[in-house]
Amino acid sequence: MTVNEPATSDHAGTPAGSGERADLLAMLAKTRHFLRLTTRDLTDEQAGRRTTASELCLGGLIKHVTLTERNWANFIVEGPSAMGDATAMTEADWAAWAGQFRMLPGETLAGVLAGYAEVARRTDELVTGLPDLDVTWPLPKAPWFEAGARWSARRALMHIIAETAQHAGHADIIRESLDGAKSMG
Repeated sequence: MTVNEPATSDHAGTPAGSGERADLLAMLAKTRHFLRLTTRDLTDEQAGRRTTASELCLGGLIKHVTLTERNWANFIVEGPSAMGDATAMTEADWAAWAGQFRMLPGETLAGVLAGYAEVARRTDELVTGLPDLDVTWPLPKAPWFEAGARWSARRALMHIIAETAQHAGHADIIRESLDGAKSMG
């Protein structure tokens, strides 16, 4: 696959081709699959239900991963301005941020999953079209980032994969607590 070719699939969700970009996209497709799998056969009410001591619910996790992937994909293209300055967030900003971890009135699981699919499609197109995975940007201002650190497009993509995998594990625990169903293990 060349840099400008679109990603195609050998089978559901797995990018065709070879090389680093195909490997990154294949791993991302796998982690996305496991996250989405945790929501199979659920109602909107079930997707919004907390089942552990955590504030997290399955629909909220999908929303969070969607926002996270969108922000990091935007970072790859635009740099730190795409993500804002966390050190300047107000109490109201943090309250709004917390809304991404739960299903809000009027939200549906189908809508949340559709939003995630659209972000995934855009990220996949970005990865296949990037001229260089080594281009770096300084990280945005946030207490959880090392001051002055820079991340490459490759590292941001690996972060998206790690975030998705971590939250797929969280989702599996929430789903098992909800009705005993398992997606992994």
